[in-house]
Amino acid sequence: MLFENNDFDFDLLNLSGLNLDTSQMIFNNQNYYNDMNSNKLYSSKEGFLRGNMWVNEYVPYKGMNYMNLVPTCEREALLYKIMEIDFAINDLNLYLDLHPEDYEVYNQFKKYVTECIRLKDDYSKKYGPLSLEETTKEKYNWINNPWPWDKTGGSMYV
Repeated sequence: MLFENNDFDFDLLNLSGLNLDTSQMIFNNQNYYNDMNSNKLYSSKEGFLRGNMWVNEYVPYKGMNYMNLVPTCEREALLYKIMEIDFAINDLNLYLDLHPEDYEVYNQFKKYVTECIRLKDDYSKKYGPLSLEETTKEKYNWINNPWPWDKTGGSMYV
């Protein structure tokens, strides 16, 4: 049907013609899971800066180091913390999609979700809505400036 009579070789499991040492290859998910399970997690801040929550999975690009971001005001600090926690939630979610039985990671995930809800509520009370779902107040305040991504005294997020 779809792959019949074509010029492509879809025999991906035939490695006999290649000079590969297959004894060192890992072909099952269990070995990867054991490696990930032995990893420690970075803090949400460190994971956000590195772009990875897993200690043994971080590999810097060409030996470069990440830049530590420093908020210039309370509003930026709160928004930065929300971004940090959101990143941790998303990274742990990717892992939990494949390993839903890892209750240690799931418990950390739940802590981050609870913290994120609290932080977003604090931000919207002090500075206005972060999303359209938060515009259920007495008046429609979504259009009020400054918006979270507006440049307010620095170029941290722009």
